[in-house]
Amino acid sequence: MADTEDPVLAQLDAIGARYEIVPCDPDLADTAAFCEAYGYAPEDSANAIVVVGKSEPPTYAMCLVLANDRLDVNKVVRKRLGTRKASFASAEATVGLTGMQIGGVTPFGVSTDVPLWIDARVMERERLIIGGGSRDRKLLVPPATLMAHPAAEVVEDLARKAD
Repeated sequence: MADTEDPVLAQLDAIGARYEIVPCDPDLADTAAFCEAYGYAPEDSANAIVVVGKSEPPTYAMCLVLANDRLDVNKVVRKRLGTRKASFASAEATVGLTGMQIGGVTPFGVSTDVPLWIDARVMERERLIIGGGSRDRKLLVPPATLMAHPAAEVVEDLARKAD
């Protein structure tokens, strides 16, 4: 049973999700460095990216895409947000919205009501490394764990293969 003071682990336990904590050096928390140092393939790693629709007030969503794919912010995300412009949220806005630093952002334990859009290719993986809520850990999860998130929605072509 997880520490109930930890919102990430508390939510995972509350929804009965399967997960494994993978400790990591905070200096190696960024995806490419983590995968290289700990032997995980980038195609088995998914990044949680906060995006913002440029409206008043701004609208936010969290997108989960494979590390070797590119989030389609200018078309798919912008249309889903219903705004004329969209972009990646700043590091400060990400921390403000999630309470997590870049390199540790995960869909779980976020106290604000933000939709979670998961690229369909993420769901094809057998297992995934995702952020763990802080830069000193990652979570190893089956894709079914992501679908246990109350705001999760799978989106076709949310990301495209990186060149």
